[in-house]
Amino acid sequence: MDNLEQQQRALTRYLRDPENETPPAAMNAARVNVYRDLVFNNVSQLLGGTFPVLIRIIGDQRWRTLIRGFLRDYRAQTPKFGEIAEEFVGYLASEPAVLSAGEWPTFLVELAHYEWVEMVLQQSDAEPFSASDPALLVERPLQVSALAWPLAYTWPVQVLSPDHQPSTPPAQPTLLLVRRAVDFGVKFSELSPLAWRLLQRIGEFPALNGREQLEGLAMEAGLPGTASFMDSGLALLRQMHADGVLGVV
Repeated sequence: MDNLEQQQRALTRYLRDPENETPPAAMNAARVNVYRDLVFNNVSQLLGGTFPVLIRIIGDQRWRTLIRGFLRDYRAQTPKFGEIAEEFVGYLASEPAVLSAGEWPTFLVELAHYEWVEMVLQQSDAEPFSASDPALLVERPLQVSALAWPLAYTWPVQVLSPDHQPSTPPAQPTLLLVRRAVDFGVKFSELSPLAWRLLQRIGEFPALNGREQLEGLAMEAGLPGTASFMDSGLALLRQMHADGVLGVV
């Protein structure tokens, strides 16, 4: 290994972990620390805009601890700045040791994922569905928009805040629909278990038309042939269609 490569490796080790590594001997300490601070502050600011609620809950000092660990221990697989937040969520989820030291909220990983989803939808290149006749919902196969994500969490992530940090999760999971509207605003709404399952079924059984999806959902719910169930299901399909969540194939 030549001297230049040795210097580069020493520099990157120091930039990632200045508390335990030393800068290259030949480099001016003041100058190398400018790079150290730039790297840390740029990553912190880049990620900070995606996780505002998480930062308010854990505070600036613990946020800095997470960023330092991310730089020190994780090796991101993307060169794109827009994907660093996803890597950060992956770091929190895949490194049990990250949260083993100190008292961290048990819901931290789910809250980070929830906040990341909003950024992804805002930046998505996916196109909304073209207008279609809602009468076709029962006759044709359905598809869920790439701009609408049904999500399931253990914790009520949509209501977490510095003033609301439950110590135990609720008995039932939190089921949400996150979608990007035509004005590029991201909207969050709670789903009933049946509505969430309907969206899940559309992905699992893409060849079924809307009527067949509702019939299958009714069978799963133990309500086959119930007219009121089918009427309510059709109303739900129409509402989701109007909101751009569902389209017809």
